[in-house]
Amino acid sequence: MLKRTPLYDTHVAAGAKIVDFGGWDMPVNYGSQIEEHHAVRRHAGMFDTSHMRTVDFSGGGTRDFLRALLANDVAKLAPGKALYSCMLNGDGGVIDDLIAYFLDADRYRLVVNASTADKDIAWMQKVAGERGFDVRIEPRSDLAMVAVQGPQARALIGQVMPSATTAIADLKPFSAVFVDRWLIARTGYTGEDGCECILPGNEAAGFWNKLQAAGVAPCGLGARDTLRLEAGMNLYGQDMDESVSPLESGLAWTVDMKTDRKFIGRSALEAQRARGSLRQLVGLKLLDKGVLRAHQKVITAQGDGEVTSGTFSPTLGFSIALARVPAGVTVGDAVEVDLRGKPAAAQVVKFPFVRNGKALI
Repeated sequence: MLKRTPLYDTHVAAGAKIVDFGGWDMPVNYGSQIEEHHAVRRHAGMFDTSHMRTVDFSGGGTRDFLRALLANDVAKLAPGKALYSCMLNGDGGVIDDLIAYFLDADRYRLVVNASTADKDIAWMQKVAGERGFDVRIEPRSDLAMVAVQGPQARALIGQVMPSATTAIADLKPFSAVFVDRWLIARTGYTGEDGCECILPGNEAAGFWNKLQAAGVAPCGLGARDTLRLEAGMNLYGQDMDESVSPLESGLAWTVDMKTDRKFIGRSALEAQRARGSLRQLVGLKLLDKGVLRAHQKVITAQGDGEVTSGTFSPTLGFSIALARVPAGVTVGDAVEVDLRGKPAAAQVVKFPFVRNGKALI
């Protein structure tokens, strides 16, 4: 039997199309996926992201533990700040990508992907045990998570939650604050402004219904995927996984090697850099008719690559993709993509493709 979030009954009552996503019954759409996409770009939409796993960490060794566990460095964080990072294996492959929040003193919170959550927690416990860190790892199955995204998202959250109005108005990007036991973070996965709200599971349906009454559109996983791809954001299992390092996934900016910190996977990344000729993740714009999809071959002057994520962009009106290609391919290059045995013309472009409602290509 598939797992269900605290909002499952709410989705069913709203007529959502439910699909299996990483072992969870989740809404893919409530009607028109395109309309849900545009609602986020133009006004505000909300997503049930309760399937993602919240994990709390505490104890005197927590900071040192996370500095060893993650490729990005939590030592850069002040209380209330957050950062995006990959968690690597010894070969430099990506076990998962996640957001880490520094709550206060020796308390941190990580939010990991649904499909990798059990594997992630097992890995964290293994590292903590083998290395003797004084850290308590607490998966929080009692919490739900609602992402409210779009140019009007913060104002509408404040409208339905007056106690948070001032805190949300003053909240900086990649910052978080507790309001009435809820952690409200100015983060997201759409390329728009907004907040991700982590709250007790038994309060999620009431919050969701109030947001909908205020004009926030319920949105499913379909719109979430087109929005994140337009925003040039990686999807775990497609754009990176345990076989690929962040250096070949457009995520080198998340790897902090400014100190001598010995995080897991560092030596492998240093060896990759020393060898050179690393593959790279690039954006593609399809010039011919059709739709770019994952696993299609990309033919370049430097050799073959592969589309990792592709879709039709509702905002731009043409197909876009992320693709892993050989070193030497540059923005502006003409390439071909194999669309079911037929070559289609495409151009290498810089991503993100869309941010804050504006086309960037």
